[in-house]
Amino acid sequence: MISAASKQGFTIYIDEPEQKENYNCQVDEELESSLCELDTSAMTSSVHLLLDLSTASPMLVDTSFQSHPVEQMGDVITLMTVGEYADDIHQYLREAEIKYRPKPHYMRKQPDITSGMRAILVDWLVEVGEEYKLQTETLYLAVNYLDRFLSCMSVLRGKLQLVGTAAILLAAKYEEIYPPEVDEFVYITDDTYTKRQLLRMEHLLLKVLAFDLTVPTINQFLLQYIQRHGVCIRTKNFAKYLAELSLLEADPFLKYLPSQTAAAAYCLANYTVNRSFWPETLAAFTGYSLSEIVPCLTDLHKACLDAPRCQLQAIKEKYKHSKYLQVSLLEPPAVLPLQ
Repeated sequence: MISAASKQGFTIYIDEPEQKENYNCQVDEELESSLCELDTSAMTSSVHLLLDLSTASPMLVDTSFQSHPVEQMGDVITLMTVGEYADDIHQYLREAEIKYRPKPHYMRKQPDITSGMRAILVDWLVEVGEEYKLQTETLYLAVNYLDRFLSCMSVLRGKLQLVGTAAILLAAKYEEIYPPEVDEFVYITDDTYTKRQLLRMEHLLLKVLAFDLTVPTINQFLLQYIQRHGVCIRTKNFAKYLAELSLLEADPFLKYLPSQTAAAAYCLANYTVNRSFWPETLAAFTGYSLSEIVPCLTDLHKACLDAPRCQLQAIKEKYKHSKYLQVSLLEPPAVLPLQ
């Protein structure tokens, strides 16, 4: 059940005992008191919420500060794909993805925000990542932090962008060699929040996540699969596009593990380009049969077909660039030959 106070920006969820299984969320009395302190007179009303389809996301126009353009560093996962340890690493990631997954249906317990608002926020985070040339993994980590936080805390809509900004700030500090300064993240919110608010939100985010920032992502699994059973560059880029599309929709994709979503992205991209689904080498490596991937594959196929008509176009525009071979213009077959 939810205990929400009208004057608080964030409220701790109190779950029934059976709901706490397989989920790690530690919040103590000190945190609870900090929640009341965090929400001050600067509470942003829904009128000023930047996550509004009717207004463009405030993006940085001055590109004088950008993180160093280390080309596609997110694709370099040498340590994860060393042949002698690949199986052990994959097994560890499979265990960790269960421990650090968000609650699949947490949005049902949010009293003031919707799945649509979350989708707008994720779309904006994609734009932020492109503007600052952040690594692909930074985006995936930010979305994981966001969803795990929202799994534990109810958030007012006026604070949702603050949570998302703190999540990508934290992910950039974790993943990037040269993360943008805090002031840059304040600026891209159009100064909706102050630097002090953002830093306090970062502090709260770390507490709620219990400082567990090293988590498996869809991106990590996908790159492992590609390394294990190579595909052409077009297939690889299309799989990455499909994987990012899954970030937009909490329902249905949060009910799938990152390893399953990555497998679905691989299958759909491979079939679209090469008319082949799931190779035996990956079936043996992951333990997933094609029939186990089909539910997620079906949802991802629908999301891809719907993408051109979606109002949120940041991911599609990103993968229209020539460096990705314009793979977002590809369309999978209208019907997949699945049993």
